[in-house]
Amino acid sequence: MTSFCFRLTVMLAALSAVGLSQAPVPPASSAASRQSTTSPQTAVPQEAAAAAPGTASPNAGGPLDPNRYVIGAEDSLQITVWKEPTLSGTVPVRPDGMISMVLVGDLRAAGMTPMALSADISQRLKKYIQDPVVTVVVLGVNSQRIFTVGEVGHVGPIMMTPGMTVLQAIVASGGLTQFANSKKIYILRSVGGKQQKLPFNYKLALKGDNQGIELIPGDTIVIP
Repeated sequence: MTSFCFRLTVMLAALSAVGLSQAPVPPASSAASRQSTTSPQTAVPQEAAAAAPGTASPNAGGPLDPNRYVIGAEDSLQITVWKEPTLSGTVPVRPDGMISMVLVGDLRAAGMTPMALSADISQRLKKYIQDPVVTVVVLGVNSQRIFTVGEVGHVGPIMMTPGMTVLQAIVASGGLTQFANSKKIYILRSVGGKQQKLPFNYKLALKGDNQGIELIPGDTIVIP
């Protein structure tokens, strides 16, 4: 009897131990999972980063408009003929306004827009290639230049940007020197073979008045 009671006690103890070991225990990761689901601290920055638009290129004004920009002498062009690498490459516009291409030979580029030039090249290549696709990109704008002379930080040519004012050109040249006479600044411009002298009021320009003067390529700003 005593032996039977001892065996019964041992069996009950074993059953109790098994029951405890099989009791469901909440996973430790569930709390962390609920916290990460409800907390927006990690999700919001990722969503904001994904939705943020790309930053603008430092290239002010963006790429040149191929429908409006007029190619000039000394500009640098990238001409690409689709699937024709031997016909593609960088082409300089000569001082006479002409360019040279394989098969096409010499043709005028100055005075044309990139779109018009690409259409002209495509038409000429049809003699040799079926349905040629030509793209013209202006790599270097060397024809759109103005000049500064006199009492500025850097005398010489300046690459002209669209809408550049006289004041901006002076700033691009390093600004006026301490000896400059700001009251007698003027612009020399050649029109129809004749030279014009356009007076420029520096003080009015500092106040935002461009005085109706729009710079054109070839202008020379004189600062006495």
